[in-house]
Amino acid sequence: MFVGFDYGTSNCAMSFIENGTAQLIPLYGGDAFVPSTLYALERSFIAELIAAQLTDESDKRSYAQKRAALLSQARAGKIEHDLDQVDEGIFFGSEAIAHYISAPGEGYFIKSPKSFLGASGLRQQSVDFFEDVVAAMMLNIKNRAEQHLQADITQVVIGRPVNFQGINALESNQQAQTILAAAGKRVGFTDIEFLFEPLAAGFDFETRLTENKTVLVVDVGGGTTDCSMVLMGPQHIQQLDRAQDFLGHTGERIGGNDFDIQLAQKILMPHFGMLSPLKTGLPMPLMPFVNAMAINDIGAQTEFYDAKTGFLLERLTRETNELELLERFIKMREGRHNFAVVREAELGKIALSSQARHRFPLDFIEPTLAPECSAGDYAEASAQLLQKIAALISEATLQAGIKPHVVYITGGSAKSPLIRNLIRELFGDEIAIVDGDHFGSVAAGLGVWAKRVFG
Repeated sequence: MFVGFDYGTSNCAMSFIENGTAQLIPLYGGDAFVPSTLYALERSFIAELIAAQLTDESDKRSYAQKRAALLSQARAGKIEHDLDQVDEGIFFGSEAIAHYISAPGEGYFIKSPKSFLGASGLRQQSVDFFEDVVAAMMLNIKNRAEQHLQADITQVVIGRPVNFQGINALESNQQAQTILAAAGKRVGFTDIEFLFEPLAAGFDFETRLTENKTVLVVDVGGGTTDCSMVLMGPQHIQQLDRAQDFLGHTGERIGGNDFDIQLAQKILMPHFGMLSPLKTGLPMPLMPFVNAMAINDIGAQTEFYDAKTGFLLERLTRETNELELLERFIKMREGRHNFAVVREAELGKIALSSQARHRFPLDFIEPTLAPECSAGDYAEASAQLLQKIAALISEATLQAGIKPHVVYITGGSAKSPLIRNLIRELFGDEIAIVDGDHFGSVAAGLGVWAKRVFG
C-alpha cells in the first residue's frame, strides 16, 4: 500500500487515498497529527528499538555490528529501569513532551530532529544517531497507520523542504534526504520518493481548481519557509512531470520554531537577566541567553550546557545589578527548563494570533513568574523573520517573471495574521489569498502524488 508522509519539523502526518480523495490517517485516537518529539529513558533504547524490528538477517547483523556499544548499553538500561522491552521506555508526540516536562533532567528528549538533518559538519556518529531517531519516529507512525488501515505500507512519498539549511544547500539537502531515505528503508518502506512540501500543498489545492491559475504557494512550516510559483488547474493536474509548470522556487530555514525562539529571546529572556546592567559598566553578555533559547541548534545547546558557560554565569552573579533575574536564568539552566520556556513561547505565539495580550505562565521556574506580551510586541520581535519571508516571496515572484492569480498559504505558522498582512503589503488587495489546511495540506498533497507515482 502507498501513502503520503509529512515528516514535519513540528508535526508528522500521513495520508492515503480513499474514493479518489486524500484522507489523513488518525494516529492517536482521532488525532492525525503527532508532535515531532521523542523521549527515551536511555538514549541507547532508540537503537535497540530499531534493531528489534529488522527482519532481514543481513541487515540485522550489519546494524548490530555498527551499534554494538549502544545495544550493550540498552541491555544494561533495561535492567536498571526494570523493563522487559525498550519500547516501554520510549515515548512519542505529546507523551514525550509530558515526560520531558515532568523530569527534564532525566532521560533523553529531542524535538524537531528534522531541523538538524542538514546541519553542516555532522560526524558519522551524529548521522547514525539521527537515522535512528528519525527511524524510530517513522516506525511509530507507520505502525499506527498500518493498524488503522489494516494493511502493510511499503510505498511512500515523503515531503521535503526546498532547502534544509541556508548554508551549503546542495550538500545539506543531500545529507538530509539520505538520512530520511535510510531511516525509511530501515522501518520497511521499500519504495521511497520525495516531493517538495510547497508543491505537495499546492497539489492538494489544485484538486479543487476548475480553471487554470498561476498559484504562489507560501508554506510556512515549523522549520522552513518555502515559496513556489506553479501553473495549476485542469490542464496540468494529470501530468506526471510538472517541471514545465514550476516557474519559481525559493526556500530557507525560517519557520515557526524561529518565531518561538525570537519571542522567547526578546520577550522572555529580559526577565531572566538578559540586558541587565553590570556593575562594571559593560553590557551583559548575550550569548548565554541566545544559546539557551536556540533549541534547534546543536552547537548552541552544547555551548549553553558547557562548563565554560557555568563559570561565566558564576562570575556574572558578582557583577550584575539584578542578581535575582540572573538567578532565575541559572535555575532554568540547572533544571534544563529551556525547552519548556520555548514551549511556552510557542503557546503564546499561537494565542497572540487571535488575542491582543498574553501572559506566559513560567511557574515551573518561579511560582508567580508570568511575563506579559502584546500582539504588537510579538510583531516587533518577529520583524526580522518577516523581512526574510518577504524576500523569499519576492524572489520566487521575480524568478517566475509573473504575478500570481492566487496566493495559497499553508503550514502551521501561516495561520498567524502577520503572514497574511505581509502578503497584503507585497501584493495589495487585488490578489486573492486562500488558506489551506494549515497542518494537513502537505500530507494530503503527498498522498495525491503517491497515487500518481505508485497507483
